[in-house]
Amino acid sequence: MDVYSQLEARGGVSSARSLIAAGVARDDVRRALAAGAILRVRHGVYGLGRAAPVVLLAAAHGGAVACVSALALAGVWILGDHSLHVWLGPKGRKHPHDGCHCVDHHDGEHSGFGVVSVERALIQAARCMGAECFFVAFESAWRLGLVSASDRASIRSALPARLRRLVDIARPDADSGLESLLRLRLGELGIRLDCQVWIDGVGRVDFVLAGRIILEVDGRLNHDGPSLRHKDLLRDATAAAAGLETLRFDYALVVHSWPLVEAAILARLSATAPKLQEQL
Repeated sequence: MDVYSQLEARGGVSSARSLIAAGVARDDVRRALAAGAILRVRHGVYGLGRAAPVVLLAAAHGGAVACVSALALAGVWILGDHSLHVWLGPKGRKHPHDGCHCVDHHDGEHSGFGVVSVERALIQAARCMGAECFFVAFESAWRLGLVSASDRASIRSALPARLRRLVDIARPDADSGLESLLRLRLGELGIRLDCQVWIDGVGRVDFVLAGRIILEVDGRLNHDGPSLRHKDLLRDATAAAAGLETLRFDYALVVHSWPLVEAAILARLSATAPKLQEQL
């Protein structure tokens, strides 16, 4: 059997034991290693040089790319953590390496190498990273078409009871993880959030709160600030002329300084409520 095709079939990494069990000769492994066609990930584990670095690093640690690391590889929107998460299985042993800050996962019956499925990664993220991270990742994966109806049902049944409602309120149309996060947080405060709203004279805005306050969240890396800043001010002035207020935040404020953002939103909603009553 061809050592290269066997490694390809296993996601680019395999133990020597699995290769030999599949019919690969030990001498073929040695020759491929000597020729530099494959590499030794660690003792008894071999990989293709073109395999994703994160897959090779997870194998060096002892398992498969898991949790938020697997979701990120699939293009899913991730909130927070950048450590490498590795699935070792219930009895798997970790192999610390240089610069090792890996997060170990011991769920399931057995593990291997490569990358866990999106379904398993979402379940791991719910248990490991908490409600918000799971929710934004779940909606992102759904929008990308990475989870089927049966996958969603399986994920829900595998979650703790306190998290199952997140699957029930999730939608497949969120434009970004930031939208999912805001909808979840504001929904818990009883505030309706409309997303990607067209307002005549203003254009499309990110969000409208409770039907009366525009919320803009800037996720851009704004390096030529003056021109973009002028456009933002012009939009805000046009909205104000139409009787709408605008709150504007950036990604860092929403993600890292939420209490301040929440206080600002609640204060503006409170201030506008009497004005609405006067108009009725």
